[in-house]
Amino acid sequence: MPTAAPPAPERFADLAELARTLSHAHRLLLLEHIAQGERPVERLAELAGLSIANASQHLQHLKRSGLVLSRRDGKHVLYRLGDGPILAVLDALRRQAEHQRGAIRALLNDAAARPEALDGVTLDELLRRLNDGDLILLDVRPADEYAAGHLPGALNLPPELLEHGLEQLRAGAEIIAYCRGPYCVLSTQAVAALRARGLNARRLDSGFPQWKAAGLEVEVGAAAVVGKKPLRAAG
Repeated sequence: MPTAAPPAPERFADLAELARTLSHAHRLLLLEHIAQGERPVERLAELAGLSIANASQHLQHLKRSGLVLSRRDGKHVLYRLGDGPILAVLDALRRQAEHQRGAIRALLNDAAARPEALDGVTLDELLRRLNDGDLILLDVRPADEYAAGHLPGALNLPPELLEHGLEQLRAGAEIIAYCRGPYCVLSTQAVAALRARGLNARRLDSGFPQWKAAGLEVEVGAAAVVGKKPLRAAG
């Protein structure tokens, strides 16, 4: 059976352009007010807390994308929603934002209940201590993400392999676990599991993307297989 061809990038150009139009909070706010009914630009500016010139500029962006339509009524220009499932798009964005806020609240609540989630190492502190012989960097992201790039000398031990790799962590060393960023729970879970086994572990309060964005050295390549070959250790 022939397989379907992957979608060409060009097919997503319109989606990308629409996303750029909606990427400003003022435009989303204006759409919320226009969704209540047709309104003149002066009233929309007042409701959104914007100057008329600023509101007009954002409305023109929305109009070019077909998200709003306008008509002149005497001296006033009135705006209404354009055609299409615009309200459904706004609702989907709202629900996604609520989902993300809920995930962050859950993480913060979990962190408050478990001190290991709060006891983070800053990037500056880690840089000062990189040459310490008693330090182990632990990358707890999946193996493919580790292979694509990781902190120099870091071990790779995803949560599902943590139990099998404990014997390869030096006793007495301080373990600093990191993952995808400040809201990634993988490092928090790893630190909790390591501390439960009597190991000295803390989490990096940022993650690999922040390390890379700072222009710091990155290693590329897969780790040794846990339980079959020794993992490389920092220091």
